[in-house]
Amino acid sequence: MFRRLSINSFKLFLAGNGVTAQAGREFILFALVGVVVGFCTLAFNWMITLGHSYLLGNFSFHHSQLQAGEIGYSPFDLDTYTNPWRWFLFITPAIGALLGACLIRWLGHSRHARGTDTAVFAYHHNAGHITSTAIPVKSVASVLTVESGGSGGYEGPMTLIGAACGSTLARILHLDPRLKRLMMAAGLAAGIGALFRAPLAGVLFGAEIFYSGTDMEYETFLPSFIASSIAYTIYACFVGFEPLFSMPDYAYDDGVRLLPYIALAIIVAIGVRFYIMFFRGTEEFCAKLKWPFWVKVSVGGLCVGAIGFFCPDVMGASYNIIDKAFKTHDAGANMLSFLDLPCWGFFCFFIIKAIATSFTVGSGGSAGVFAPALVCGCALGAAVGIFFQGILPETFGVKPGAFALVGMAAFIAGAVRAPLMAIVMVAELSGNHTLILPSMWVCGITFWLNSGWSLYRSQVRERTLSELH
Repeated sequence: MFRRLSINSFKLFLAGNGVTAQAGREFILFALVGVVVGFCTLAFNWMITLGHSYLLGNFSFHHSQLQAGEIGYSPFDLDTYTNPWRWFLFITPAIGALLGACLIRWLGHSRHARGTDTAVFAYHHNAGHITSTAIPVKSVASVLTVESGGSGGYEGPMTLIGAACGSTLARILHLDPRLKRLMMAAGLAAGIGALFRAPLAGVLFGAEIFYSGTDMEYETFLPSFIASSIAYTIYACFVGFEPLFSMPDYAYDDGVRLLPYIALAIIVAIGVRFYIMFFRGTEEFCAKLKWPFWVKVSVGGLCVGAIGFFCPDVMGASYNIIDKAFKTHDAGANMLSFLDLPCWGFFCFFIIKAIATSFTVGSGGSAGVFAPALVCGCALGAAVGIFFQGILPETFGVKPGAFALVGMAAFIAGAVRAPLMAIVMVAELSGNHTLILPSMWVCGITFWLNSGWSLYRSQVRERTLSELH
C-alpha cells in the first residue's frame, strides 16, 4: 500500500505541463542568458567607470554646482571661464560622438546608433537576430559618447547589449526562431534590470517595450523573470544591492494631494510631447542633410558642447539632478515668485536637457534617450512640486521630492509607452514604495493623454500589427 501511495504521489507531483524535459531545458537556457548578461553588465559598468575617470570626470570644470548644495546653475559666473581648460568642454562631446559613430558604422556594420529601436525592430522583423559585434562595439561607442560630454544615457546601449547576448547564445546553440526571440527578450530585460538595479522593472520592460499601445508580450514574462533575477544578483554582488538613488521617506497619506498631481500629469504630458517632437525633428532634419555622417555627428556634438560650456550639468547622464531633486523637500514658501531660481531652474534644465539629448542622439551619437527622459521627468516634477509648495497651504504637505519621483514615472510612461514598468522602476530606483498610488494616478493620465506618441519608431501599436502574430 505504501509503495502504491508513493507511486501515486510521484505521478501527482509530475502531473501537468510544468515539469518536463523541455521546461527544464528552457530554464537552463534562460538562466544562461542571465549569467552572460550579468557579467556583460559588470564589464560595461567597469568601462563606464573607467571612461568617466579618464574623460568627463577628469575635467575639473565639469564639477556640478549642485554637488555643492545649490539648486540650479549659474551661467553668469565669469570667474569659471577664465581657465583655458574649461574651453575643452566645447569640443569633447564632438570628439567622443564622432569616435563612437565611426565605431558603429565601420565595426558594428550599422547605419545608425540606436539601441532600443534596433532591438525592438529585430524582435518584430528579424526573428530576434542581432549581430554579436553589437556587444563590444556598442559598449565602447556609448562610453566614448556619454563620458566625453554627450547628453544621453546607457539604457539604450544596455538594451541592445543584453538583447545581443541572448540572440548570440541562441545562434550558437542552433535554437528555433521562437526560442531565439524569447532569449533576445530575456537578455534585453536582464540588461535593464541589472544596470538599473531594478529586476522587476526589467521584466516589465521586456514585455511592454515592443508595443506603443496597451498590448504586451506575455510570453517573455517567465524567461525574463529567470534571466533578470540572475543578472541582477550577479551584478549586485559586485556593485551592491542598494537602490541606484536615495531619497527621504516621502509618503502618500492624504487623498487631497491627488489634486495637484493632476496638474503634474498634464504638464508632464506636454513635456513628453516637446521631448519627442524636438528629438524626432532633430533626427529628421539631420537625415535630410546631404552631409557625410561624420560631419552631422560632429556638428551635433559641438552644439552640445556649446550648451555644456554654460551648463555643465547637462553633459553626461545628469544623474546628479535626480539626486538633488529627490532631496528638495524644504524649498521655502516664496516660490510664487516666478523669478525664483529653484522652480524655474529645474524647468529650464528640462528644456536644455531635452535639446542637448536631441543634438547628441538625433545627429547620430551612440547614447540612449531613456535615461535623459528620467532626468527630464524628474526636473519637471521637482519644478511643479516647488511651485505648488509655494502656493498651497502647508496642510497639503506638498513635497517637491515626491513630485520629482512621480514625474519620473509619468514621463517614462508617456514617452516609452510602458506604464507598469515606469511605476515599478521608480520605486526600485529610489527604494521608496509608498508613492506607488500617486505614480499610478499620474502615469495613467499621462499615458492616456499621449496616446499615439512614442520615442521609439520600431514599436507597433498592438500584437495584431506585428509580423509575429
